[in-house]
Amino acid sequence: MIGEILGERYEVQQLLGKKAGRRTLLAHDLQTQELVVIKLLSFGGDFEWDDLKLFEREAETLKSLSHPLIPQYLNYFEVNLPTIKGFALVQTYIRAKTLEQYLETGRTFTEAEVKQIAKALLEILIYLHKLYPPVIHRDIKPSNILLGERSGNSVGQVYLVDFGSVQTVLATETRTRTVVGTYGYMPPEQFGGRTVAASDLYSLGATLIYLMTGNHPADLPQKDFRIQFEQAANVSPSFSNWLKWMIEPSLEGRFSSAAQAIAALEKPQAANLPALVVRKPDGSKIQLTKNWDSLEIIIPPSGFHPSIVFTGLFAIAWNSFILLWTISALSIITFPGNIPFALFSLPFWGAGFLMVYKFIFNLFGRICLRLNAEQIALSRELFSWKFERPRPSPRQSVNKLVYIPKHFTKGSQDTRVAVPAQLYICSGLQKYQISGNDVGIKSEVELEWLAHELSEWLGLPITNPMVS
Repeated sequence: MIGEILGERYEVQQLLGKKAGRRTLLAHDLQTQELVVIKLLSFGGDFEWDDLKLFEREAETLKSLSHPLIPQYLNYFEVNLPTIKGFALVQTYIRAKTLEQYLETGRTFTEAEVKQIAKALLEILIYLHKLYPPVIHRDIKPSNILLGERSGNSVGQVYLVDFGSVQTVLATETRTRTVVGTYGYMPPEQFGGRTVAASDLYSLGATLIYLMTGNHPADLPQKDFRIQFEQAANVSPSFSNWLKWMIEPSLEGRFSSAAQAIAALEKPQAANLPALVVRKPDGSKIQLTKNWDSLEIIIPPSGFHPSIVFTGLFAIAWNSFILLWTISALSIITFPGNIPFALFSLPFWGAGFLMVYKFIFNLFGRICLRLNAEQIALSRELFSWKFERPRPSPRQSVNKLVYIPKHFTKGSQDTRVAVPAQLYICSGLQKYQISGNDVGIKSEVELEWLAHELSEWLGLPITNPMVS
């Protein structure tokens, strides 16, 4: 097609790309003397009406967009030549290479450069997702991102191109869904034809992983539908955690908007995390639910064990004796002389009720630690009763995460006394501890796992006051 004149004004100069039924051409506009890009959809043997629907949608979308880092719509016309028939979409030409081309030529990107690219693309997504109806790109990948030349400390100007898979939220809700995208960069929900703003975030996260590792996400190992990129990428723990939020398979756990993703990217994080257990131990009944702005840990009751049998029997004996003593005192001594005896018994009743409470809590109670953007709260919950102790405190006052492994100390007569492992969060003067005899944490491995999860989410290093 080199030298062909399309639309009586565009002289084809170069074939930029080709796939089934489509060609991307570099052409010279004979009227403006400018270079333009022409996307050509041809009616061939592999033509499908869905292709035309997407092509027309791309033209409509580009016509409505106005952003300096997105190609500008110029023209749309029918092509009726002896050799080819179809439709052409003309847009501005951007003199830059794709990220895919840069990596194929051996260029590598530092973490700082990848963060610059991430922020630039997130700014574009903020613009697209805030339109009415919101515009979802649905095919963010290295070959659809252009990068200009380096300039000083800047990685280069970043452009988002190829809106051939674009979808609007309104269209997603009201029309037949068409599954489009590129394997390895598509989030799980997109395979079912469902796309939301967070779907673009997943694709962007997968693209950034490709920049950091040099491997397409589809070529990296997966576990529970999560891309396992850490071994292949030399990234800081904080950026690694951020990328995990971007590519979280569950929509509930992923960033819900580009604005949230930028806020989290710019948030200072702790640099050094200890190498503890990083996955939930087998057989653990602890429930951990988290997304980027909230975390909840539910620790089940410790359950039945021989030691609580003694506690239960002693509580029954104690309360029976106090009841008998109180009834006897009130019946033998006449009113008002028996009032001091009744008041004297109250502390003993308190101790008795506390023993009963501990016995029942060991069997049916649970401990819940909840953190969100506003506060941290630790509660003991028994049936419908909920006791918060210590009181909730502001999230911004959380300043320390302490994990002390099991150790031994010297007791009387030079005996060794085992001290169980401890895990707690300091928030100002408050201490929120999630370890203890009445807590359903069966092993030190579970505490190590929780310590790692809390450190990762809070962005705080794990400290051990016993280590100098």
